[in-house]
Amino acid sequence: MPESFLAGRRAVVTGATRGIGRAIAARLVAAGADVLGTSTKASANLPQGCRHAQLVLDDPASLESFATLVERTAPHILVNNAAIVNLKPFEDIEEAEFRRIHRVNLLAPMRLCKAALPGMKREGWGRIVNIASIWGPAARAARAAYASTKSGLDVMTASLAYECAANGVLANCVSPGPVETEMLQQAYDANRLKALAERMPLKRLCQPDEVAAFVAWLAGPENTYITGQNLVIDGGFMRFC
Repeated sequence: MPESFLAGRRAVVTGATRGIGRAIAARLVAAGADVLGTSTKASANLPQGCRHAQLVLDDPASLESFATLVERTAPHILVNNAAIVNLKPFEDIEEAEFRRIHRVNLLAPMRLCKAALPGMKREGWGRIVNIASIWGPAARAARAAYASTKSGLDVMTASLAYECAANGVLANCVSPGPVETEMLQQAYDANRLKALAERMPLKRLCQPDEVAAFVAWLAGPENTYITGQNLVIDGGFMRFC
C-alpha cells in the first residue's frame, strides 16, 4: 500500500493513550488519517499528530456528548478499543460490577457504532474495527464478566456487518491474545510473563504494533471484502495450546 493510504480519512480510536489503542492511533496517523483519540482525562499524552477528546465510557453524559461529536464529525473509521478488565470468580462478582463492565465494553461500543454509521452510509465507505479478545470464544476461570462482553461484541459486530455491507461499510472484530502492554505487566510479575511467553508457539508475547498493523489494514483500502469476522491475533496460542 502507498505510505499515506488513509489520507483524507477521518478516524476515531477509543483508549488511545497506551497499549494497543495507542499503537493503533499512531499507525493510522502514520498512514495519513486525521485521528481523534480518546482518554478518560481532560488532557493526555497521545501519539504525535493525534487529536484528543475526553471520554469516560462509564459516564452516560460523557458517552452521549462524545457520540454527538462522532455524529457531527462523521468519521470514516471507528476503532472501539477502550475496555476494562476485572477478573473475579463467578460467585464473587457483584451485579453492579457485572453491569459496569458490560456498559464500558459492550454498550458503549454499540452507541459509538450507531453514532458513526449514518456518516459512513452517506459516504458509501466505512470501516469499523472492534477490539475483542481470545477470551470471548474461549472460557477461563474468573473471566465471566469480561468474556461475556467480548463474546457479545463479536456477535454484535457480525450482525452489524450484515446490515451495513450493502452501504460500503465493513465491520470486523480483532481478538488479540496476550499482548505485552502496561496492563499485562501490571497484572503479571516478570516470572509469570516469562512463563506465559514460553507457552506461546512463537516463544514471545505479541507486541501492540503487531495488532495495530492488522487493524490499519482492515481499516484501509486494500480490505474490500472482509466483513463480519472475528480475526484472532495470538501467534497460534488458541490453535496449538
